[in-house]
Amino acid sequence: MRKYLRRWINSAQGLRLLLNWYRPYRGAGIKITRMADDFSSARVEMRQTWYNSNYVGTHFGGSLYSMTDPLYMLLLMRQLGHDYIVWDKAASIKFIKPGKGTVAADFVITPEQFAKIKAQADAGEKVLPAWDVDVLDSQGDIVAKIHKTLYVKRK
Repeated sequence: MRKYLRRWINSAQGLRLLLNWYRPYRGAGIKITRMADDFSSARVEMRQTWYNSNYVGTHFGGSLYSMTDPLYMLLLMRQLGHDYIVWDKAASIKFIKPGKGTVAADFVITPEQFAKIKAQADAGEKVLPAWDVDVLDSQGDIVAKIHKTLYVKRK
């Protein structure tokens, strides 16, 4: 039973379900709706509710950032395995338009990006990969642009 539980927790679907039960995500209305079995991509959505809306009736800026915060780090950690250190190093957010309704963000680590990061880390380099993520509303309009930089190094 213990081996099965550990394998399930380490799977993409196990991680997705655990994150969806994580209180800060649940409280903000954030849900991981898709995670690839190989941890190469994920989709996060946040529906608007009274508890994640600000005074003027749009999504809190902090909630928009929170929905994007750990995903690239978690995806890359799971792809690389335990022999690597992976941290969030920096992030910035640029608000484009007020967010209303359900918003979503897609995260993708291409095979080429992964291979380059792994090769540099395996060569003993400190790697600082960066990605841009757009938070989109239900009409496909950009609500916010997030820039994420990670820190990767082989142990």
